[in-house]
Amino acid sequence: MDGLIEGPTDVPQVRRLGVRGLGVRDLVVTYGARRAVDGVDLDVPPGQVLALLGPSGCGKSSLLRAVAGLERPAAGHVTWDGADLGPVPVHRRGFGLLFQDGQLFAHRDVAGNVGYGLPRGAGRAGEVARLLDLVGLPGSQQRDVATLSGGERQRVALARSLAPRPRLLLLDEPLSALDRALRERLATDLRAVLETTGTTAVFVTHDQDEAFAVADRIAVMAAGRLSQVATPAELWRAPASAAVARFLGYEAFLPVDEPAAAPLRAALARGPHDGLFALAPGALVVHEDGVVTGTVRRLHTRRGRTELEVDVPGLGLLTARAPVGWWAQAGQPVRLAVDPTALAHVPD
Repeated sequence: MDGLIEGPTDVPQVRRLGVRGLGVRDLVVTYGARRAVDGVDLDVPPGQVLALLGPSGCGKSSLLRAVAGLERPAAGHVTWDGADLGPVPVHRRGFGLLFQDGQLFAHRDVAGNVGYGLPRGAGRAGEVARLLDLVGLPGSQQRDVATLSGGERQRVALARSLAPRPRLLLLDEPLSALDRALRERLATDLRAVLETTGTTAVFVTHDQDEAFAVADRIAVMAAGRLSQVATPAELWRAPASAAVARFLGYEAFLPVDEPAAAPLRAALARGPHDGLFALAPGALVVHEDGVVTGTVRRLHTRRGRTELEVDVPGLGLLTARAPVGWWAQAGQPVRLAVDPTALAHVPD
């Protein structure tokens, strides 16, 4: 069931750690000899949306399940407003949980699903209507859930998870079963809903675009540990390592002091003196006054943009961008400028 971890939100005051909202300290989750979560520290203040971002198997879902109470930690603490949740059962935590498949009740219509976690009374129908308006499904109360599209099912599941007004909403890959275009649209809508309701949330995803669209902060995980926690802008501008940059989609790395890096140093107001430059797709753009020369290897159009694979001496094969309609033959030389917004500096 997707979200209705219900029940009173009073929590025994077993241990006070002085953190408002969600606190995770030295958390370890094991499966046999394997550490799925390995000593994680994390805070999520009230009203903030945090994305746990990482590849499959990095431990992000295990961390989410430990926060929900579905996995017992081998070590460490999960707290809410400083109170240790270790002795608190799942249904007493006051948290909501939404999975990728929604898991709607087939025997209930839309209103029955959304209102499941609400007390019966005169205001119940109005609250169901308000929630359906909020998630973009006004007037759908009587629809059979079997008639809903995948995106509509997830909207209903989201409304159902929000209905009990959880103090923390946990979302485990809620959009991953949908196609790319629908995921992008629902990620934007999800962000708007969470902002409107002021919901504190932890959002698990392996998709960088989703994390950037939904979250206030992003925690990148690898091998059970946190590699970096930052705002989306900070994360993109300054990845903590080449591994983080590579996961985010940076495609080429070059020592700062290499001769071929001279135009990259010049593109930054204060060029660094050590470490690596990380280049994202589009770090080079076709420009008649460009300071870099490359050789076109292949041309294609992606989402209305012209992109080319270009071989640049000292940098290798990169993805450059060109104005819509620009064309060149393979083997043709091309002048390229540096776009500093697609360039980052990372440690060695």
